[in-house]
Amino acid sequence: MDTITSAEFRAFPGVEDWHPRVTGAFALFRTGSFEVGAQLFAAIAELAEASDHHPDVDVRYSAVRVRLFTHSAGGLTAKDAELAARISEAARELDLAAETDRMQDLMLAVATPDPSAVLPFWKAVTGFREVRDGVLFDRDGRGPLIWFQPVTRPIRGRSHLDVNAPRDVIEKRLAAALAAGGTIADDSHAPEWWTLADADGHKVDLCPWRF
Repeated sequence: MDTITSAEFRAFPGVEDWHPRVTGAFALFRTGSFEVGAQLFAAIAELAEASDHHPDVDVRYSAVRVRLFTHSAGGLTAKDAELAARISEAARELDLAAETDRMQDLMLAVATPDPSAVLPFWKAVTGFREVRDGVLFDRDGRGPLIWFQPVTRPIRGRSHLDVNAPRDVIEKRLAAALAAGGTIADDSHAPEWWTLADADGHKVDLCPWRF
């Protein structure tokens, strides 16, 4: 089955609750209780069996997080978009809304002049797979992304965290981090991303998702 782009995914009707990424399409539904979460999971399981397409579902006390990805194709496909729309419909039948401001990716960025020289080591020690050039991800869909950031000059502190989320979420995080005592270490790439520092100088990049 052919893969589709994030833009093609978003063009399908009924997928407004979902955020397509390189690691799949994600949605989070606030259930309020484990019982309701179990009901939503049961509905998702029935839809998955009917379509012979099975998402990753994380059921917590008050929320259910779903990831859709076609492993056989190595990316998103029309099957993911079609199932996403059905899952959103099932959530609405339970009077559950998607909580889009809770969605984010956490990524460890490893700055290096030659990603190809260190990437095999990181694949070996983590067991992650390369989902695109220079980006590793857990085969089971857990854990952070690891991005090997090419740099042309040495930088102090070669590893830092990236927080990726919708732009409105990132802008709120930026304001909150500054109010909490953080400083802007580098805004030369804004609005693509901001590099913040805590009081000890540890760095975090806040990066809006690019669609």
